[in-house]
Amino acid sequence: MSEVSDLDWRPNADLTAIRARAELYAGIRAFFSESGVLEVETPILSRAAVTDPALASLSTQVDIAGFGPRRPLYLQTSPEFAMKRLLAAGIGPIYQICKVFRNEERGRRHHPEFSLLEWYRPGWDYGRLMDEVGALVRLALNRPTMPIERLTYRDLFRDGLGLDPWHTEVDQLRRIAERAGLRGLDGLDLDRDGWLDLLLTRCLESRLGRGRLTFLCDYPPSQAALSRVRTSGEVPVAERFELYIDGIELANGFGELVDAREQRARFQADLALRREQGRPEPPIDESLLDALEHGMPDCAGVALGLDRLLMIATGVEHIDAVLTFAIERA
Repeated sequence: MSEVSDLDWRPNADLTAIRARAELYAGIRAFFSESGVLEVETPILSRAAVTDPALASLSTQVDIAGFGPRRPLYLQTSPEFAMKRLLAAGIGPIYQICKVFRNEERGRRHHPEFSLLEWYRPGWDYGRLMDEVGALVRLALNRPTMPIERLTYRDLFRDGLGLDPWHTEVDQLRRIAERAGLRGLDGLDLDRDGWLDLLLTRCLESRLGRGRLTFLCDYPPSQAALSRVRTSGEVPVAERFELYIDGIELANGFGELVDAREQRARFQADLALRREQGRPEPPIDESLLDALEHGMPDCAGVALGLDRLLMIATGVEHIDAVLTFAIERA
């Protein structure tokens, strides 16, 4: 009999984790069925791709008659654009459990292929959606009384680092990072949002969601991504939130942008930044922009990482422990 290499063919996850995933998905589907939210499925492949400079898409090609010249098709980093086209068609509240793909991501909490839960609530604001996210996560973790808090991005930086992220310049942010003892800063050339993100992830994130669900909300407008910007307060804020548990970012949600012209401008700004960085410039999703032009209802939407939720539920430290076969064994 030939010698079997060390766990070469075996699953990464044990049977307990595999069963836990099945139970989690069944619970999510029951939750949304009771709430009147429709499960949908959209394509994994698209002619367009996300323009966000922080994300790298994977692509492939197909050879089929009538499809036209050979060109890349992109694997989705999120089902968001296709789901928004459904919203514009009048489908109502929807959710999806699906695989998504992001290149250049591998680590203890990252995998290039991972599972995402995404849902949209027409007629809701992002505050009401936070309430539903909290209810779903409490149910998934079987922690019905787990405390929930909301913390603004501005207050987190004021209380944690003594700075106002709306009014602190790049040079000062660098000095704060140096005083915090962060390593690898020599030669680092970041813009304001880059320094803020570095300070968030290296200095502040680990304290979020300790024994509770922490919703970090109201981000700087420059970090709006696909969210609306609210200008009625002391400072303009992006209607965006992220959910943290035990220092782990679990979900990213928005009061969704529905203005086609503004969305196109943001896509074009993303591509300009990618050009400056020497990164690929994928095609803009014109079908999404047409859907927004047609009229997408005001809504709130959120994407929640199911593998990370399973990590928390099962008490494991590495994402591979909840995957049947990590990419190295795929």
